[in-house]
Amino acid sequence: MPLWNLHGDGRTVEPGAVVRPDERLNWPATIAIGAQHVVAMFGATFLVPILTGFPVSTTLLFSGLGTLLFLLLTRNRLPSYLGSSFAFIAPITAVNAGRALETPEQITQALVGVAAAGILLAAIGLLVQAVGTTWIDKLMPPVVAGSIVALIGFNLAPAAWGNFQRQPELATVTLVAVVLFSVLFRGFLGRISIFLGVIVGYVVAALTGQVNFDAVADAAWVGLPDFHLAAVADPAAWALVPMFLPVVLVLIAENVGHVRGVATMTEDPTINRHTGRALVADGLATTLAGGFGGSGTTTYGENIGVMAATRVYSTAAYWVAGIVAILLAFSPKVGVIFNTIPAGVLGGVTTALYGLIGVIGIKIWVDNRVDFSRPVNQYTVAVSFVIAIAGFAMSWGSFQLGAIVIGTVAALLIYHVGNAIARLRKTGADDGGPIPAVGPMGGDHLGEPV
Repeated sequence: MPLWNLHGDGRTVEPGAVVRPDERLNWPATIAIGAQHVVAMFGATFLVPILTGFPVSTTLLFSGLGTLLFLLLTRNRLPSYLGSSFAFIAPITAVNAGRALETPEQITQALVGVAAAGILLAAIGLLVQAVGTTWIDKLMPPVVAGSIVALIGFNLAPAAWGNFQRQPELATVTLVAVVLFSVLFRGFLGRISIFLGVIVGYVVAALTGQVNFDAVADAAWVGLPDFHLAAVADPAAWALVPMFLPVVLVLIAENVGHVRGVATMTEDPTINRHTGRALVADGLATTLAGGFGGSGTTTYGENIGVMAATRVYSTAAYWVAGIVAILLAFSPKVGVIFNTIPAGVLGGVTTALYGLIGVIGIKIWVDNRVDFSRPVNQYTVAVSFVIAIAGFAMSWGSFQLGAIVIGTVAALLIYHVGNAIARLRKTGADDGGPIPAVGPMGGDHLGEPV
């Protein structure tokens, strides 16, 4: 594993230059940047256990451990923080009819699904190591990948509304704060608008007497997280596993996108060679978390934002962030504080957050210029979205399939089978590829002389 070379004078980054993964600034600067990464990941990472009912401290612990494992397995060449994946919220809460888990038994059952998703992701990573990523692009072309990412966010909309209506005034304040922070600030602060919105909502709730601090005073400053072992011997837990498997498709898209993003920003295409290792590392980190009580992990866009703002891609900063997360996990008081966040604050922030997950999927279509004049593309999205938003479900005895699984299968089948039929019949209904770029869109020339 390569050591970090000191970048320049160790204090500054020259205009146009970047601090590469195998470089670092001096340690005070590196620690400061690592702290920024902790702040960037914190808002999203702690929300997942709050929304799913998993222990906050345990999730933080495996987030930090997963980050260090990721750095080791990618040979310290790929900067990334592994935070809690929002893609797991829907299948985890489905264990308790769409609500946060309430009993240790439910948690241990859900952990089997998390671990299974991690094992599958690691296996896919090994396959990518052997044969490359071309087959992923064919299995999940942009219209399918975007649909799967988006439907996971939209499927969670009823959960956001459930919390919102419990404290609508507080939820509205939080939601407005999230939106305002995103447009008031540029750079790093703008990228953590979700986190800042939660702080505003929490402060308002505390000032208006809507936060119960009784448990905080009783909690110890230092202590072990709450561990749960995956219920691998429980047949009911294995019946839930199919709900978790479509999440793997999202994790693939996120990891592949992360690797390509870092390669582009550092102008080092050789980083793309680590795609397979990234998938294996995230898969093993998710498996580790699922085995002992943490939520599944993924690479974090929030931390890419920090790298883009600072132009520091040093993996040393991520070692700092991972270690800090682990240290925070051993403070029960920190976990209890997060558990005091009122439902209204969660309702406000998730109204934006779940919608943003949907927007990420839509952005995949826009970036790849998906042609929605083609019936195959239209129905791939139309059917999968209605399934997800309406919450379709199927069951055979104790075996159940939730909306995310059904919507994912529908998107894959409609796209691939529909394309095969349309091309055989030459009807022109198939996906003909990206629409041509035609220059600036309407409105870009407003005010120009004609």
